[in-house]
Amino acid sequence: MAMTDLFFNSAFLSSGWQTSVRIAVSEDGWIQAITSGASSAGCESVPGIAVPGVPNLHSHAFQRAMAGLAERGSSNTDTFWSWRERMYAFLERLSPEDVEAIASQLYVELLRHGFTSVTEFHYLRNHIDGSRYEDPVEMGRRILSAANQAGIGTTLLPVLYRSSDFGNKPPAPEQKRFVADVDDLLGDLASLQDSTAKNPQYRIGLAIHSLRAAAPEDLAHAVSSFRDIDNEGPIHIHVAEQTREVNDCVAWSGGRPVEWLLTNVPVDKHWCTIHATHMTAEEATALAASGAVVGLCPTTEANLGDGLFPFEDYAGAEGNWGVGTDSHVSVSPIAELRLLEYGQRIARQERNIAAGTQDRSTGRALLEHAWTGGSQASGRSTGGLEVGQRADILSLNENHPVLVGRTGDEILDSWIFSGEDTPVQNVMVGGKWVIRDGHHEREEDIFNNYATVLRRLST
Repeated sequence: MAMTDLFFNSAFLSSGWQTSVRIAVSEDGWIQAITSGASSAGCESVPGIAVPGVPNLHSHAFQRAMAGLAERGSSNTDTFWSWRERMYAFLERLSPEDVEAIASQLYVELLRHGFTSVTEFHYLRNHIDGSRYEDPVEMGRRILSAANQAGIGTTLLPVLYRSSDFGNKPPAPEQKRFVADVDDLLGDLASLQDSTAKNPQYRIGLAIHSLRAAAPEDLAHAVSSFRDIDNEGPIHIHVAEQTREVNDCVAWSGGRPVEWLLTNVPVDKHWCTIHATHMTAEEATALAASGAVVGLCPTTEANLGDGLFPFEDYAGAEGNWGVGTDSHVSVSPIAELRLLEYGQRIARQERNIAAGTQDRSTGRALLEHAWTGGSQASGRSTGGLEVGQRADILSLNENHPVLVGRTGDEILDSWIFSGEDTPVQNVMVGGKWVIRDGHHEREEDIFNNYATVLRRLST
């Protein structure tokens, strides 16, 4: 099989910072060898500083098109729940073609800022009137098509959504586009797995929308049946995002959401709990011990007024976590990590929270979790420059104002804490360059399609 040899003057490897680094990449996108202190002879010399691409572990792609459209006060208190009503109204008009155009634009933006893969929590399944498309996975195929256009690695998670609230209450009319029974959802999974089985750029998993959206028997059936299909596939769930959700769960079951989940479901390292914002210290310790990843989306959690994640309790228990962009009010891994750290600083009135009590780089501590937690949650071998991983590589412009003169971990600290303009120069995903000098080769066409959709939606 043909190989490509890349040469970087400086690279952040799993072993740490190295110079004169040669990375051999196979034709199908896997890192085959890494040599430090190497010669550049016979290599493609890549400008800039090499670091791993960041996995984005939580996305609702269609919401990118409504970012900024729910920022208006009212005579009533505005909350996550009123935002949700606006979201429902927005998606009433979206066709499969619209979703593909929106997702394609989003994925190019994610790549430009340093995300090299995305985990799509995919619940927009049905036709506008709630009926099934002729191809039940029409919407899922549109997401995969968008990912292919952009060249981003993707984990697609069809979502179990059966009820409107705890106690298996019937879905509301505005939720009709999400609903499928368990067997239909399993059919979706099988169909999508068949179509992506030979492509290492893609992985198919399962999502449970939330405890309020799936009765215990449906959740158990979906999880056990999925495990029969894929014993190590990723499973994600929204949990404990809002205090009302916690209170309603207690009223329904006598337990808090994270507590109920860990007691009643076989949660392990293949699970990702999205948000988990409202946990007790005991829940945080138990969740960390399960090996699951917590999916943090700080800009969305701030935008929706969710609250602050109990980082101190969870980090103290050595819990795994990564970041996603969720509703895409931001498209940058750096914005997510910076806000995560700053939120904790404001709450505790201290600095360098992610670094803990050790004398180490806060930026490196944040990114190492984002790399490893994001990879684990996606079920794909990404998040590190090492043999056996996907060749998902960023080159950071060492002459960018935020990086000039920086060395070692100062590069990572400055990338996160020194401005908004991204120093990401080139982006490789699965051995293929998708961003060169800050640009995507299809960016104009993709943007024009996106703009056409948004202009129509604005009328």
